[in-house]
Amino acid sequence: MIALLVAGSVALLLSILVTPTAINALVRRNIGQFIQEEVEGHAHKHGTPTMGGVVIVGSVVMGYFLAHVRLWTASAGLTFQVEDFTGGGLLAMFALVGMASIGFLDDFVKYSRKRSLGLKARWKYTGQLFVAGVFAIGAESLGVSTDLSFTRPMNFDLGIFFVVLVLFLLTGAANGANLADGMDGLAAGSGALMFGAYTIIAFWQSRNPEIYVAATSPRELAIISAAMLGALSGFLWWNAPPSRIFMGDVGSNAIGGLLAAVALLSNTTLLLAVVAALYVAETLSVIIQVGVFRYTRKRVFRMAPFHHHFELLGWPETTVVIRFWILAGIGVALGLGFFYADYLAAGGILN
Repeated sequence: MIALLVAGSVALLLSILVTPTAINALVRRNIGQFIQEEVEGHAHKHGTPTMGGVVIVGSVVMGYFLAHVRLWTASAGLTFQVEDFTGGGLLAMFALVGMASIGFLDDFVKYSRKRSLGLKARWKYTGQLFVAGVFAIGAESLGVSTDLSFTRPMNFDLGIFFVVLVLFLLTGAANGANLADGMDGLAAGSGALMFGAYTIIAFWQSRNPEIYVAATSPRELAIISAAMLGALSGFLWWNAPPSRIFMGDVGSNAIGGLLAAVALLSNTTLLLAVVAALYVAETLSVIIQVGVFRYTRKRVFRMAPFHHHFELLGWPETTVVIRFWILAGIGVALGLGFFYADYLAAGGILN
């Protein structure tokens, strides 16, 4: 529990204190957001500093590392010890940094070419698939369960198709979080709720290893989730409407990539669709819009992702963001409810 508090507190403090410095540095270098002409009412955001996700990722890394440092123990008193890092924790951190790196390159292309479009789709997906592929290899070497899972393995071994699942989840979650990053505070606030859920889930798994035998390094996953919760909360202080900085693709890709990694390692892959239901809905809105328009030349939404649809209906941006936070919270509550119900069904003690 102490390690979780340290990780979350360090990440929160770093994020909330370092972000103003990042804002000033980005303004001096004229690194600002380019707004699509199709997004009505967002022209005033043009030039707002972006790539703030670098602060989020850096805060998570520092929070995770310092959570392993012990300066005092009951037996030795004042000391300096660094606890061992587990394979599962390091693999999750790889997913975080790897996906963030692809997002950073995407943001850098936007900045260098002074446009709203970054990497070409084929290069972006190639990079994401490479990161996911390395993650899959690492998961296999750690002996991560290849069973399809909801709250626990479902005794349905995916075999080689587990690799396909890894590729789909990591790239899908990264792009789903990216699609949700279209309004001030939307991705950061909803992401904080989701990582709050996974902090609880992974911590609960670490306290009940006899039930969650297939979870890989659950204590480490709880520490990382707590660090991301703290980092996003600190960043949200500056990203709340009206935003003074955007996280950029480096931030949204990191959020989605880490979410998928934690779900895979904790053996809650299908539960991720409930906890991250908002990101799933944002992705589906784009798929539906593109699919229907291709065959009928008609639009289901005024604009996709569908948070823009409600904005074009006349909802103020803050109203859309807060209501979407509520929707994200409902998904998180349902996910935690399913998880705890299964815990009780598995013979866990109600406490």
